[in-house]
Amino acid sequence: MNKTILGLDQKASDNLVEELNGLLANFQIYYQNLRGLHWNIKGKNFFELHVKFEEFYTDSQIKIDEIAERILTLQGTPLHTFEDYLAKATVSVGKNISKDVDAVELVVNSLSELLKNERKILDLAGEAEDEGTNSMMSDFIAEQEKTIWMLNSWLG
Repeated sequence: MNKTILGLDQKASDNLVEELNGLLANFQIYYQNLRGLHWNIKGKNFFELHVKFEEFYTDSQIKIDEIAERILTLQGTPLHTFEDYLAKATVSVGKNISKDVDAVELVVNSLSELLKNERKILDLAGEAEDEGTNSMMSDFIAEQEKTIWMLNSWLG
């Protein structure tokens, strides 16, 4: 069995890099969606949502960096072009969304898609005994589940 410098199975590590790159692509689309929502939101909930979307995209920017650094730690190469992101992402692109409910629904749907990716990675990381990736995914999942709950409460 081939081992990486971290002592992980090479094939399992390569599979994790592939899945993490998919998550990276999805986070990049999610991030850009949030920027657009932040800029274009209108209506009575403008002040509340403008600030909230900025909070979300700032958090996403940190997570994007963490995912890319994890890929590098696993000796992979993080995707870094919009062409690659669009080809690999499963998160929907939100364009010209300015209504509050539509905006929050896009965020909820995007987070749900991210959770699917993260749970798959969590399973693969567990099988590979990759505690670093496992811990990262656990933290992301717990935070995003709570965010979905709060946004669904806002939607009523």
